Amino acid sequence: MRDLFFVAYLLGLLALGFRRPFLFVLAYAYVDIVSPQQLSYFLLNRIPLSLIIAGLAVGGWLVTDDKKEIRFAPRQFLMLVLLLYAGFTTLHADFPVDAAAKWSWVWKSMIWAIFLPLTLRTRLRVEAYLLFMTLSAAAIIIVGGIKTILSGGGYGELNLMVDSNSGLYEGSTISTIAIALIPIILWLARHGTIFPRDWRVRVFAAGLVGACLLIPVGTEARTGLICIGVVTFLLLRDVKRRFLYGGLIAFAGVVALPFLPHSFSSRMETISGYQADSSAASRLAVWGWTWDYVQHHPLGGGFDAFRGNRLQVTLSADSGVGGSQSVDQQVVIDEGRAYHSSYFEMLGEQGFPGLFMFLILHLTGLVRMEVVRRRHRRSDVPEDAWIAPLATALQSAQIVYLVGSFFVGIAFQPFVLALVGVQIGFDTLVSRRSREEARKPWRKSMPLPEPAAG
Repeated sequence: MRDLFFVAYLLGLLALGFRRPFLFVLAYAYVDIVSPQQLSYFLLNRIPLSLIIAGLAVGGWLVTDDKKEIRFAPRQFLMLVLLLYAGFTTLHADFPVDAAAKWSWVWKSMIWAIFLPLTLRTRLRVEAYLLFMTLSAAAIIIVGGIKTILSGGGYGELNLMVDSNSGLYEGSTISTIAIALIPIILWLARHGTIFPRDWRVRVFAAGLVGACLLIPVGTEARTGLICIGVVTFLLLRDVKRRFLYGGLIAFAGVVALPFLPHSFSSRMETISGYQADSSAASRLAVWGWTWDYVQHHPLGGGFDAFRGNRLQVTLSADSGVGGSQSVDQQVVIDEGRAYHSSYFEMLGEQGFPGLFMFLILHLTGLVRMEVVRRRHRRSDVPEDAWIAPLATALQSAQIVYLVGSFFVGIAFQPFVLALVGVQIGFDTLVSRRSREEARKPWRKSMPLPEPAAG
């Protein structure tokens, strides 16, 4: 039955796409995020669904879209250079088979992120793509939120529709993405035009934000707790009564503490006691190994170069009671430990050039969104009221990702690359609108204001 639902939904969406080809772009967002191929038992799991829909999206754009004033943004060029460089490191990878397996999906995600801004020519398209991204991720997040309420979840135990530990179905990844989505959910609820902004939209948005906050609880991902703190701080930037809202958020956190599972509280306590936690201690050890590795391999070792590490980790834990306490130490050997950090992932796999391009890509996005935000936040043009809040939401989502990715290796996560593509498309759209406004005859004919006396 589930297979029939997926097939019927996709066929209906694709049929509409032949009338409105941009729907192929939206269909790809759904397939890329939800991965119905993994959820299907027999009808979709043998079909190259992503390739087919991507081909339809590109073909529809080539045939029907207006190419006037099409521009290739600097960050699109940067992603193209990073893609070519990653291809080079893959050819010279330390582990060619494993590197080829990761390359098989990385290049598709990067090509899509480079192509996506070319299709986002209007506000409606930008909003529609963000809405599809949000609702597609919501299909996973809502399931996780419900299961957390019913069972409490558990580290490595929360099943998000499919028994998989990849993509958005991995605990730390979905925790980071879910929290990063909160500013975008709020923007869609306040400024979206596809659905009427009535009580139904507000209730659904509130429920979805609640589900997003439950994901770190259900997955017991420490990264998610840090991301919640970051997004809370960011959401207070533009409110008028910061102390009031901050107090209400703190109060809500205190009230929620007794309802949190004991396993969640115990795991969060290991954030400060990393020396006794094998996962945290191994993470620090692999970061040290990566830094030593790139001293001898400055161009990186290609995808999955971490498989060459062998770590010796010493764990320390206090034991005993009262005045007779001792420190127990245990030496643990760990091999092929993953980076558990996007920054060290880029450094170890793509070397210093790759890390530099990764940082420039995201830091430029933060700067550009801040420029758009400041330029339009005091605009008195009603048609532009949505621009500054969207720049703020996209910037906040990126900041949450950049903080969360300190502790999870998602440098090439397709969802994040698509979000960068939306940022570029939005930035290009706003710049084009500004140029068109500046070229309007009535603006040129307006007399200059008289200089002030004195």
